[in-house]
Amino acid sequence: MYAINFYSHIYDDQLKRQRKTATIRLGDKSHKYKKGQLVWITIGRKYGPKQKLFTAIIDSVEVKTIDELSPRDIERENPEFRRVDDIINLLGQIYNCELTLEDTVTVVHFSQVTE
Repeated sequence: MYAINFYSHIYDDQLKRQRKTATIRLGDKSHKYKKGQLVWITIGRKYGPKQKLFTAIIDSVEVKTIDELSPRDIERENPEFRRVDDIINLLGQIYNCELTLEDTVTVVHFSQVTE
């Protein structure tokens, strides 16, 4: 079983209320995540304990540049975001680097599976 982990507890409430239904990751992650794949959605620190929130199915995996992100991609990453600059700032903080509109990202859309 694969997991999509979120380091920040900021996302805990958004994930539980199904307001966050996508993640945007830096680089091409299409080899790691596939449409139809079941994954655990978890919260926790890198190299630390994780809490499983729910099982999800990956609805789609899209590789594109930051400039190609749609408003839907941005809002599904974080319902409070509206602009590409918000994503650049977020990813820059997470990955500790400076990003441009030409950088490649992977958008993974997912839906909770109720058991």
